Amino acid sequence: MAKLYFRYGAMNSGKSTALLQAAYNYEERGQHVLLAKPAIDTKDATKVSSRLGVTRDVDFLVGPDDDIRLLFGEHRERVRNAEEDALMPEAGESAPDVACLLIDEAQFLTREQVDDLLRIVVLDGVPVLAYGIRTDFRTDAFPGSARLMELAHSLEELKTICRCGRKALFNARLVGGRFVFDGDQVAIDELSADRVTYESMCAECYLRESGGRLDGR
Repeated sequence: MAKLYFRYGAMNSGKSTALLQAAYNYEERGQHVLLAKPAIDTKDATKVSSRLGVTRDVDFLVGPDDDIRLLFGEHRERVRNAEEDALMPEAGESAPDVACLLIDEAQFLTREQVDDLLRIVVLDGVPVLAYGIRTDFRTDAFPGSARLMELAHSLEELKTICRCGRKALFNARLVGGRFVFDGDQVAIDELSADRVTYESMCAECYLRESGGRLDGR
């Protein structure tokens, strides 16, 4: 039975690397996959990019108002038609199809889009592997991540460590190299004079930098 998987972790826990490895594993066995990510993640534009330097173009971007199941259906049909045109299956062989949908930066999906991921799994019979972070720099859950925690058949934590060597849980935001604990939930790290960056931290180090604040308070 197809399942909805949510593989989550703090920044730098290798989520995009794991996604690209999963795609490679499917394709090495002659299966087809589709890659997608939310359009709000403007870093690397239309690519999934790992910190190891491996990149790959996504098959489609998901806007905040997009019907993700409809987008998936359109690209699934494209895969089916392209493969059938290239090589008609012999008698007794199954027609080419998408074996898996992989979603990067899944925390940026809406709750409704996550609901449709479950529908893709249950009604369309295609496994979905979603990768993302649980919480923002204020320790609040992203809507997409919260809904994935509620709906996913399988939850898997990808681990990384804090500067002190403990397990990292939170994602602290820095602007121009200084920690900040107020601001919009979404701020993509980019090159600028006041560059936004993030650091994965354990609870102890996070509370030390925030002066004991959680949830921006």
